[in-house]
Amino acid sequence: MSNVPGQARVVIIGGGAVGASALYHLARAGWTDCMLLEKNELTAGSTWHAAGNVPTFSSSWSIMNMQRYSAQLYRGLGAAVDYPMNYHVTGSVRLGHTLERLREFQRVKGMGRYQGMDLEVLGPEEIRSKYPFVETHDLSGALYDPYDGDIDPAQLTQALATGARALGARIERFCPVTAARWTGREWVLSTPKGEVRCEYVVNAGGYYAAAVGAMFGRRVPMMVMSHQYLLFDTIPELEQWSREVGHKLPLLRDVDSSYYLRQEKMGFNLGPYENPCRAHWATPDDPMPADFSFQLFPDDLGRIEWHIHDAMARVPLLAQANLQKVINGPIPYTPDGNPLIGPMPGVPNAFEACVFTFGICQAGGAGKVLAEWVTEGATEWDMWSCDPRRFTGWEDHDYCVAKGMEVYGHEYAIHFPHHVWPEGRMKRLSAVHDRTAALGAQFGPYNGYERALWYARPGDDTSGEAQRTWRREGPWFGAVQAECAAVRDACGILDLPGFSRFRLTGAGAADWLARQITGKLPAVGRLGLAYFADDKGRIVTEMSVARMGEAEFLLITAATAQLHDRGWLEQHLAPGLNLTDESADWSCQILTGPKARAVLQAAGAEADLARGWLTHQAARIAGRDVVLMRVSFAGELGWEIHSRLADTPAVWDAVMAAGAPLGLKPFGMFALDSLRIEKGYRAWKGDLSTDYTVLQGGLERFVDWSKPDFRGRAALMAERQAGVARRFVVLRVEAGDCDPPYMSTLWHDGAVVGETTSGAWGFRVGACVALGMLRADLAVPGTRLEVEIFGDRFAAVVTGDGPLWDPANERIRS
Repeated sequence: MSNVPGQARVVIIGGGAVGASALYHLARAGWTDCMLLEKNELTAGSTWHAAGNVPTFSSSWSIMNMQRYSAQLYRGLGAAVDYPMNYHVTGSVRLGHTLERLREFQRVKGMGRYQGMDLEVLGPEEIRSKYPFVETHDLSGALYDPYDGDIDPAQLTQALATGARALGARIERFCPVTAARWTGREWVLSTPKGEVRCEYVVNAGGYYAAAVGAMFGRRVPMMVMSHQYLLFDTIPELEQWSREVGHKLPLLRDVDSSYYLRQEKMGFNLGPYENPCRAHWATPDDPMPADFSFQLFPDDLGRIEWHIHDAMARVPLLAQANLQKVINGPIPYTPDGNPLIGPMPGVPNAFEACVFTFGICQAGGAGKVLAEWVTEGATEWDMWSCDPRRFTGWEDHDYCVAKGMEVYGHEYAIHFPHHVWPEGRMKRLSAVHDRTAALGAQFGPYNGYERALWYARPGDDTSGEAQRTWRREGPWFGAVQAECAAVRDACGILDLPGFSRFRLTGAGAADWLARQITGKLPAVGRLGLAYFADDKGRIVTEMSVARMGEAEFLLITAATAQLHDRGWLEQHLAPGLNLTDESADWSCQILTGPKARAVLQAAGAEADLARGWLTHQAARIAGRDVVLMRVSFAGELGWEIHSRLADTPAVWDAVMAAGAPLGLKPFGMFALDSLRIEKGYRAWKGDLSTDYTVLQGGLERFVDWSKPDFRGRAALMAERQAGVARRFVVLRVEAGDCDPPYMSTLWHDGAVVGETTSGAWGFRVGACVALGMLRADLAVPGTRLEVEIFGDRFAAVVTGDGPLWDPANERIRS
């Protein structure tokens, strides 16, 4: 057995399509001293038995970007690397049975147009012009995607590998990594062919990613599903049709029945996503084998019998075919169905490119994204949807299995904005969960913490089915309206478990933090918003910074940002400074509304309630120590009440009892979203992301140009001098019965000029309000635009970049 080279700049573990793509893209970026290690032969895992579909469709902006890039790459890959490939761009027809499904199609059509793709929504009478063998009597329409197709997964992988080798990268087959150790400067990987030292390592282990991650002390949040697809023999009528027209049928997806049907040579490939479904290697009596290369599970057709009959009724031609072969193989799933691409949480110089449910269609884009992470430290597109740090470590095995099965069983489901999936719930509860539940709270998870979304009243429909709508006026609407009215007219309280909290201390903490943020540090006793930019001036994150002392700061950020923001701080932390994660120790309530001060007084709060906006103080409520922060994301007079977990129930009870005579009402996250959008307040990874710079985000008031140095300063200064190309705006929209979802297109004089980043009904202003990014020359108050909402355009007007509600901030300062 020959020895493996002892040194490489990057080592990729795993030789499927994703690993090969990562190697190819690293080499294209000029990092040719890279190596891929595969325990068996290339493609031996999920790639080997993958169906090879290459859709561009996604309701996620970032994943659509990734899949679109893959499809573009594959069209020219064979010629670029001089490797023969079978890639058929057939187009696809995605069937819809309901009005809600057609609205999803219209939304994706708009997103696709913005990314340069021309998708088409078909009426029922037009479907057969694209797919002549389908029954359409019960359909509402379809989405036609001319860029869809299928590719040979093995050929794709070998083509990527060929291209990587030609650029100087190396691939070692039959070379498993058996151990890993960090020396403080580099990784040392053990293999049967010798040790390999490398600066960076990438886990591209597919359904073995958990075993690979364990070598680095990382528990990868994943599970493995059994997925079957069926290959049918030649059908003479289909063969005759294909020869006459000179091409294959488009790939057909009946998403409401949950399967795809693809022409395979002159027969068919039928792939259902059934429910109930089957997890593998999830219980002690079904352990993962040491090696499952080029292997399949036994057939289990009983699980998919309904789908087979439904597909035969939809395309009667299928009933003429003889079943030739059943493929039943392992497919990895994360709890949300999206892959893991990016930094390995808590592990230095390590990255993940694994747990791909749709690895073939995403491999090209994933390789690009991974290479950017490694070589540049950031990605072109904001890829939070796939960032491993979105899972923060509480996701245990049972949770991963339950959520993976749920995602698989609803693979084609519409993700409605107010619908909450039921599996894996009640994992992390607030200290006052029993109190809020008793008041009618309808919960949704935020980094696993159950937060009240809205408070149901007697007679309100709280069923999951009632949540499955795009319409604004779902069963929550009246309750949310009442919650917003209470915040406006009296006082509301919102329980917010799970805030991410970091305490920064040490000599030089102020100087270091000042260099990390774009703006000024608050004085002792005060707090403010701080924005962290990357070297390109793009928005990395937003934190509330409370200065507790000259060299002590409390940094508070979103629940889901815990590992992302902690990783950013730790990555740049100066020697001698201390950063402590206190996220698990505290809880918080937002108390807000014109009577908030009176409620605290009635609760006997031992505090100076005359202190102004953006101040903080140690205080006591019900004999318990709390920190009061004079700030409100709802845009009214208010405080955040921060308390230790053990003290939170007593504090909650005292405030609720004192506030009852004053009209205090609990409110939820749906109301908060409406309230903050009326104020033009941005939300992280929606309005605030690396898709936008700090200046584009309308945050120049948080930039202190007088500072000689801060991260991103040079890029922002250059952008300021050249002129900002697009700007954040607040829009008043004359919408119909739906509010504009994320990435709804903005039009002006027949041209696309921007996109929305948030949208909601503003109960205080009595209008639909959207936040968005707009071409800079149009970002002036009074500009008339149109917002495309599910295929229809609605009039809108730019109101500026500030609040619609209380634009002078008089109420919040009162």
